[in-house]
Amino acid sequence: MSRRYPIGAELAKHGVNFRVWAPSHARVEVVLDTNDSYPLQSEPDGYFSATAPAATGSKYKFRLASGLFPDPASRFQPEGPFGWSQVIDPFFHWTDDNWPGCKLAGQIIYEMHIGTFTKEGTWKAASAQLPELAAAGITVLEIMPVADFAGSFGWGYDGVDFFAPCRLYGTPDDFRSFVNAAHSLRVGVILDVVYNHAGPSGNFLGAFSPSYFTKRYTTDWGDAINFDGEDSPPVREFAISNASYWIDEFHLDGLRLDATQNIYDAGPIHIVQEIGRAVRKSARGRDTIVVAENEPQDTRFIRTYKLDGMWNDDFHHSALVALSGRNEAYYSDYSGRAQELLSAFKYGFLYQGQRYAWQKKLRGTPSLDLDPSVLVVFLQNHDQITNSTRGDRMDRLASPARFRAMTTLLLLAPGTPLLFQGQEFAASAPFTFFSDFDPKLSKLVSSGRAEFMSQFRSFGSAEVPVTLPDPGDPKTFMRCKLDFSDRERHAETYTLHKDLLQLRKADPAFRVMKVDGAVLGEHTLLVRYFAPDGRDRILLLNLDMDLRFKSVPEPLLAPPPGCRWQVLFSSEHPRYGGSGVYPLDGDGDWNLPAESATVLSPIEN
Repeated sequence: MSRRYPIGAELAKHGVNFRVWAPSHARVEVVLDTNDSYPLQSEPDGYFSATAPAATGSKYKFRLASGLFPDPASRFQPEGPFGWSQVIDPFFHWTDDNWPGCKLAGQIIYEMHIGTFTKEGTWKAASAQLPELAAAGITVLEIMPVADFAGSFGWGYDGVDFFAPCRLYGTPDDFRSFVNAAHSLRVGVILDVVYNHAGPSGNFLGAFSPSYFTKRYTTDWGDAINFDGEDSPPVREFAISNASYWIDEFHLDGLRLDATQNIYDAGPIHIVQEIGRAVRKSARGRDTIVVAENEPQDTRFIRTYKLDGMWNDDFHHSALVALSGRNEAYYSDYSGRAQELLSAFKYGFLYQGQRYAWQKKLRGTPSLDLDPSVLVVFLQNHDQITNSTRGDRMDRLASPARFRAMTTLLLLAPGTPLLFQGQEFAASAPFTFFSDFDPKLSKLVSSGRAEFMSQFRSFGSAEVPVTLPDPGDPKTFMRCKLDFSDRERHAETYTLHKDLLQLRKADPAFRVMKVDGAVLGEHTLLVRYFAPDGRDRILLLNLDMDLRFKSVPEPLLAPPPGCRWQVLFSSEHPRYGGSGVYPLDGDGDWNLPAESATVLSPIEN
């Protein structure tokens, strides 16, 4: 029969066709929860298949010589990874036929963890918030991984059922309804996927074939996936099909690839490149986004593997040091000074092949010639918030004024800005690591987190020890849930974000993003945005004390002919919680308030 995907359960004319790759087995049966069982027929290259009298909603497992196991390509696990797989009908009444998809340039990305985004932690509850997100200026949602995982809560990066949307958040159709609703509001949805390892609990891929994984490479989280060793073609097919599946059956607009430095492939065509091709093909003409997280900042993922973008950790690291004043552990090679921020703003990666003392090796590859929009910039994300002792958000680690100023720099950057859920209204909820494993594994997870955090001097000492939140405690998970009443309590911060996003969208100078910049002081910089109509804009960022210049010998600060500058936006406006807007000049002097960002526009003399 004709199948949509190489393996899994698919509806057929007379029942359900089951197909699985199990090359290390001589016999495979499908067993229904009615206790009926049917042998699968052996095919070349280790595949087995058969059509059995089942239907939508039927629950099943595969019987191997070693026991009963869920389907490696299960489309849904209603009782979790250890339970029965369920046959799913992919038909859904989509209403997004006119949705064109989305490209990376011009987007505002919003990272979301479905389990903590709302109190309910479901697709349905998250859908109710979509109009508010769209009205605020969010254009693309980046959903943290939803491949089903063991336990009743988790980040999702320990997923084990790659094709099964996590049952904790709702049904597969609930996920589809969420995407459909987002598209109706002109908001795209991309999914964070993990192709570098699988979770430690409920992972039964190895029962079907040990070739799913390899010992030839290492990751920090478990065995690497085998993309280039013996019996790797079906494993490659598994990952490529999975990428296609999310785009095809859920109408997603792309993927964010987790930790690509641990996706190993020495073959002629890297698996990441094939995944990108599969995404574009499955979109059937819609625009898509495929973004890589890559700690070494290897631009081959854009240049050679043809992805659309990469995360820019350098921008975050420099900004955090500028905001907090602390440069310990992996922040130790950053100063947060104006020159560093301006270079990250204009050129993308700060480390493009220079020595990185913290790692005692060279870091990064050239990004000077790349379009700035291909690099995703952020002040917060799930990892970086968590890498503090209490999971405090950035607005808790910096002064309010400094946070407002840096938010302005972020949201008016040539790179593609990303906000972490709740950042736009200074959410009071922390974000810490949480995972619901058995006690033995939970202890290992807690020890691992403590070992990782020990690189930070502020983590504590024998005299002043620091205790991290227990990842396995349900209270840790519950504390991370957003409280949307913060939108009202922190209305100034929310207004700041909405105004900046509207300015970025509406002003031609910020849409074009042709920029140059200069340093005015150790912690003071200016950026000029060259507008198509010649009515340029200026951004002045001052993270120093109040400054007054009697003259500024910097040509980028010169107004257009016949014009003078006026204040278009100030992060110190009282509507944002600021202390007030300084007059731009007084007695011929330039005045820059402390810890502020000011946007200037020209006005005729």
